[in-house]
Amino acid sequence: MRFQDHFSNQAAAYARSRPTYPVALFDALARLAPARGLAWDCGTGNGQAAVALAAHFQRVIATEPSEAQLAAATPHPRVVYRRSAELAPTVRDQTVDLVTAAQAAHWFDRPKFYAEVRRVLRPGGIVALWSYWLARVDPAIDRVIDRFYAETTGPYWPPERVHIERRYRDFDFPFAELPFPPLVITREWTAADLAGFLASWSAVDRYRQARGEDPIPAVAAELGALWGAGRRTVSWEMFGRIGRVEAGVARVTATAPAGG
Repeated sequence: MRFQDHFSNQAAAYARSRPTYPVALFDALARLAPARGLAWDCGTGNGQAAVALAAHFQRVIATEPSEAQLAAATPHPRVVYRRSAELAPTVRDQTVDLVTAAQAAHWFDRPKFYAEVRRVLRPGGIVALWSYWLARVDPAIDRVIDRFYAETTGPYWPPERVHIERRYRDFDFPFAELPFPPLVITREWTAADLAGFLASWSAVDRYRQARGEDPIPAVAAELGALWGAGRRTVSWEMFGRIGRVEAGVARVTATAPAGG
């Protein structure tokens, strides 16, 4: 399956405007992991999750197929960025404690990714996939966001977006499943911050390319009229799947070079 590049054109906007994930998520995943030596963040984008993982793990390998996203990635002394899609070719068999995919697994060739997860995870290792739903503010603003999502940009969403709408419940997930913690992302944002976030959507980029115009100024004006002055609380419902590779079921394939 060819790498589906929906974000290279907006790598800088993505890095600037996407909300970070709750610290509680990384605390929970670190507690589940059998050790805290090595984590692999697949589809790392700008490295947001990888840098958060580095607070808990001695070393993080962060893979991303988009050169533009990697160019916008946040440097960290314990994070090594590599250009790759669903594979971690420099990681040795059964050496990883935690594999993560943040807001990315719906784009993957999942059978290929799952095979690599089984190769690199040590027995008892954890794999976690997560994403989040639309931003919520209040009923009036939510209606603007919903209309922008479903009507304005609706025809321009890639088909894989359906997995977000189904909260990843439609994924095959061949691991011993564990509960995903009930978490919500919250930020104190201005109307301009929220408009910047909407501008980072892949469907907005596809809209611009198809129609030769930008849908953001109109929705930004509508949001601004409802917002009022100052900052407001914006929240996103999180969802995902967490699983464990049980002892005796990890399948070893070719041995990769040491390190990562």
